[in-house]
Amino acid sequence: MDRLHPLMCPTPFPVRMNNPMGYVPHPLCIAAAEEVMRCIGKVPEWREDADRGKMFGVLVVEDEEGRPAFLAAFSGLLANRNDWEYFVPPVFDFQQPDGYFKREEAEITQINRQVTLLEQSREREELLRGLQEMKAAKEADLAQWKAQMETAKRRRDAMRGGGLPATMTTEQMLRESQWMKAEMRRKRQRHDEGIARQAEALKALDDDVARLRAARKERSEALQQWLFDHFRMLNARGEERTLTDIFAQTAAKVPPAGAGECCAPKLLQHAYKHHLTPRCMAEFWWGKSPTGEVRRHGAFYPACRGKCLPILQHMLQGLDVEENQMGEPVEAEPDILFEDPWLMVLCKPSGMLAVPGKGGARSVYDFARDRCPEADGPLIVHRLDMDTSGLMVVAKTKWVHQRLQAQFNNRTVEKTYVAVLERPLPKDKPRTGIIDLPLRPDPLDRPRQVVDHVHGKRAVTQYEMLDEQTVMLHPHTGRTHQLRVHCAHQEGLDVPIKGDPLYGTPGERLFLHAAKISFTHPASGERLTFQQIHP
Repeated sequence: MDRLHPLMCPTPFPVRMNNPMGYVPHPLCIAAAEEVMRCIGKVPEWREDADRGKMFGVLVVEDEEGRPAFLAAFSGLLANRNDWEYFVPPVFDFQQPDGYFKREEAEITQINRQVTLLEQSREREELLRGLQEMKAAKEADLAQWKAQMETAKRRRDAMRGGGLPATMTTEQMLRESQWMKAEMRRKRQRHDEGIARQAEALKALDDDVARLRAARKERSEALQQWLFDHFRMLNARGEERTLTDIFAQTAAKVPPAGAGECCAPKLLQHAYKHHLTPRCMAEFWWGKSPTGEVRRHGAFYPACRGKCLPILQHMLQGLDVEENQMGEPVEAEPDILFEDPWLMVLCKPSGMLAVPGKGGARSVYDFARDRCPEADGPLIVHRLDMDTSGLMVVAKTKWVHQRLQAQFNNRTVEKTYVAVLERPLPKDKPRTGIIDLPLRPDPLDRPRQVVDHVHGKRAVTQYEMLDEQTVMLHPHTGRTHQLRVHCAHQEGLDVPIKGDPLYGTPGERLFLHAAKISFTHPASGERLTFQQIHP
């Protein structure tokens, strides 16, 4: 089988299959990925396309004779093809030029062209312009006539009051008033009839556009459904489910575009079809990072949650799979730095949840509730990411909670974080400055955040390098993962925080620590500052 490549690495297989949603790459996967990178570099077509930015994956397998080998894959297309012999084929090949998908896609494209031609046609432009001119003419004509009516009324009023000679009888003045009002109605009616005819002609053309759009939508949805029904995903038990069936159990109910075309599903599907036993897998990025995301050439990443998680939950059944090694909460206890009848200041360990969440692991909230059973407030005033360590303030009463939250909302609470970067700051980056990059969630890969200058919410961080790899961070806003993205993104510091499993290289922990906090005590009015530099 040409797509099965020998793996010359003395490292033994792992005991359990790693979890593709969160893992530290196994040495076998690293060796396989290095071989794939060498091959990409040797093929100009592949490299040219991959340099723009693409995800690749490797699956280390045990063949029927117990020997190690690996499969390779890419997400989507590579150099406009999905049939390169070095890589595993797609789960379902809908790219055949004479296949149903391409034929139906061509029909939909033709409908798109018809819609565009009608929307941009000279006939429609003239009808629309004529309608606007007729409406403007109506407004001008009626405004002018209204002004004449007001002038005539003032003249009649002056004659009735003796201010002007009476050149008209009372009956003549009444008839003039009645005629002018009737003429206003006749003018409005003439304009409205002309506008209605013009609008009807425009509507007839727009109705054609609406019918084409409805047909396009219906055919597109039917084609997507046909496609999802033809992606039949295997698992290690030999069971098969379509993408439609798999995603019917999710909140979205329908698969997102591109589902089933990522590396991990392709690799597992090919292994199952050829009776190969999966032992470990990894995905790595090649080339330029997307504008909004944080992707680094040669770095390993977990499979995406939006497209791949539901699929992999099915495909991994029948394998002995490790727990997710990233983002799992740990059982720990915070250290108390200060406590009085109103509040506590404590230091949360890395890996501890701030509030109750997944897995039922003990959180700061649980700790505070156990310690202060009489507390009548929500307790948690602000949060830290599970992976972040550092200082948190806990309110013991609802009154204190409200006043502390008001300080956070009014930005009178001062917070300082200290982070260790993966490597020294690039020489082209200033050692102090302000990072202003708007953020929004990635809907297909939560909780990952992306930089979005159009739809993102403003996020501002002031920073100061303390040494070559240690940075002091002052967030002016409180967006999710703000400090992590601002450090890792190419428009920020361009260096991830050490140990960041989402935006950098996974490690023993995330080296981000909330080291200092200042606020006004709600009861005493005293300004308090607490500091703990080392996690």
